[in-house]
Parts: sequence; C-alpha cells; structure tokens
Amino acid sequence: EVLLQMHSVGICGSDVHYWQHGRIGDFVVKDPMVLGHEASGTVIKVGSGVTHLKPGDRVAIEPGVPREMDEFCKTGRYNLSPTIFFCATPPDDGNLCRYYKHSASYCYKLPDNVTFEEGALIEPLSVGIHACKRAGVTLGSKVFVSGSGPIGLVNVLVAKMMGAAAVVITDLSASRLQKAKEVGADFTIQVTNETPQEVASQVESLLGCMPEITVECTGVQACIQAGIYATRSGGTLVLVGLGPEMVTVPIVNAAVREVDIRGIFRYCNTWPVAIALLASKRINVKPLVTHRFPLEKALEAFETTKRGEGVKVMLKCDPTDHNP
Repeated sequence: EVLLQMHSVGICGSDVHYWQHGRIGDFVVKDPMVLGHEASGTVIKVGSGVTHLKPGDRVAIEPGVPREMDEFCKTGRYNLSPTIFFCATPPDDGNLCRYYKHSASYCYKLPDNVTFEEGALIEPLSVGIHACKRAGVTLGSKVFVSGSGPIGLVNVLVAKMMGAAAVVITDLSASRLQKAKEVGADFTIQVTNETPQEVASQVESLLGCMPEITVECTGVQACIQAGIYATRSGGTLVLVGLGPEMVTVPIVNAAVREVDIRGIFRYCNTWPVAIALLASKRINVKPLVTHRFPLEKALEAFETTKRGEGVKVMLKCDPTDHNP
C-alpha cells in the first residue's frame, strides 16, 4: 500500500446522489462515509513491498481494487469481482480528504506533462474508454451519444479518438450541448418533448444514416427507448446511465433487428491507456473542468454540482499547492 497526500478530487453525480439520498440501488449508506473517487495525489510513504512508486511520485488513483483473485480477476474483468473494494461505494470510504491510503498496484505514476487535474479526470474518462470499447467504436463509426453530462462528453472525446467519423449528441440543456461541440461532437440535438421515435429520426437525418453505435448516458426510460429506435439493425446499444431498476423498452424491436444491448460496470484496464493518451496530447480533457474549490468549501462545491452548473467540479485537497 501507499500513503498519499491528495491533490485533486472530482465530484461525481453518484457522490451527490449518496449525499442527497443515502443509497444507489442496493448500495446503502449505513454509517458515515467519505465521498470521492475521481482522484490524484502525491505519494508520501510506501509499504515495504512497493517497488514501482517512491515518495514524491505524482499518481492517479484507480478507485476499484479487487479483494481476491477470483474468476473475474483471472480473466481480466476485475471490475465484475463481487467483493471488489470501491472508493465511496458503501461501506468503502472514498478519497475526498487530505491523506489517503490505497493499494499501490492501483496507483499509476503520472508523467511530468500530465497535471493532477488530468489525473483525477482519468476516472470519468475511463468510463468512456470502457463504454466505447464495449460498443466496438472503430474507424468510420457513426455514433449517437445520449446525454451531454460529464459521461456523455467523455464518450464523445473517446469515440472521436477511436476513429468515429460522426458523433451526434442529445441533451435538454443548450449549454451542455455547446460544451459537447467544444469537445468534438459533430451534431447536437436539444430535446424538448419529442417522442423517442422522433428523436431517433432526428439522429438519422443529421448523420445521414442510422448510427451503428449508441451510447446511452442518462438512464432515463425515454432515452433508452430512443436509443433502441435509433440504432441501425445489427448495431450496438451500450447502456451507461443508471436510472430506475425496471424500465419499459421496445425489446422486440431490438431483437428482430439484431441490435445488441450491452451493459457496462465502471471500467477495467483503462488507466494505462488513458495516461498514454493524455501524455501524448491525443486527448484533451481540460475543457471538462469548469469549477474549482478548496477542500474547505466542499459543501459549496457539492451544491454547485447538484444545481447542474458547469460540467466537472474539482476540489483541491493540498493546502500548500497554489497552482490552479
């Protein structure tokens, strides 16, 4: 294990949800819990067995650490391990604090040209990497991203990086769609009260064809329905957003058109990929951060996120660091 002086920690929608509602599905907050799982910091102490890190190293933290070498770990899909530790998923404490201890194997050294803030953004970016891999995005893909929050935006970034020829994105908010344009979306659709079928036909007319791939990032029933109607026959719909447990969808429409519906759970094996992309400047996540607060103003930061202002709110945990 290593002991870290925390530096940058992003606030996620799930952090806000636990704070407001005390549970997400079967994960219930029963005792006080530290939030935060999008994080970077500096190593201050290493355990006796740690060889790849030393005090002073700047690292990005992968929040999910398997507790045992089970069948999922053996096949490289450790995110599915049922006993996994995960920062800020009850009862496991997160890392929105000054000092934090973590498994050394899940701390990744940041190159000098990758900032702490970029290091913290690897966590949301990883969701995009994992989703686009599961979707099979490749050279020339036409992609529909549903929802323009932080996760929708990282999916736009990654899909374009992986060779998507055109990406269309939907949201209720004009300002979020403007941000999507900034990070590389080719087309935007501001949804008001269209039916799912109407949204699907707007997607088709903007792209000039139905997309082979849809990445659904809202979890809203109508959006999942639109995702099924929009996806080309033989294509893939990846469900990233989590909404209610039971959702009514036109499953027969998907079945008879051979639309594959895939789920994702967090990510696995994405940190090295993300670091390589950031270090080589192939991907720019900096526009995602819109607000910064010191740790003392955490409540203000959470309230800003709750109101849906900006995109990614970042907390600064190192009082000695005066850089933005």
